[in-house]
Amino acid sequence: MWLGNFGFSYVGLIYLAMITIPNLFWAKHLPTGYTAKNENKILLCFERIGQVLVTTVSLIFSDFNLKPFSYWTIWLIISFILMLIYEIWWIRYFKSEMRLKDFYSSILCFPVAGATLPILGFLLLGIYGKNIWLISSVIILGIGHIGIHLQHLKEIKQKKVKIKN
Repeated sequence: MWLGNFGFSYVGLIYLAMITIPNLFWAKHLPTGYTAKNENKILLCFERIGQVLVTTVSLIFSDFNLKPFSYWTIWLIISFILMLIYEIWWIRYFKSEMRLKDFYSSILCFPVAGATLPILGFLLLGIYGKNIWLISSVIILGIGHIGIHLQHLKEIKQKKVKIKN
């Protein structure tokens, strides 16, 4: 059950599209002053490995596809709501001045929402699919992705303090 059933996941493909499409637009609309040169190499390694694993696992296991309604479906519903909030966060970013503080902003109760929401969405998708491979892959990705975003947010706050002093 938790080891997975091989087969294509159209739900995994939808989730990946929900992440990829806004990120393609973002690549053309980077926040003013954005740089990746000081990113922690260990966190970056976790992020890259996690990206490959999450992308692969979310597509090659059919566990994430729709099933008859059960209590497990609640995990999928919450997961999808988180992904919708993630899309709303992107819309808000693209309508903003696209500054660093906009990119690392929170939405509702989710800090650095651009990082935390997709991680939580995929984590709950893994729980819905009862798939240990996606859950493990998301944890690896989350360590890197959320860690890097928190590092950037800390740098922004430190620069503000230096400017004020």
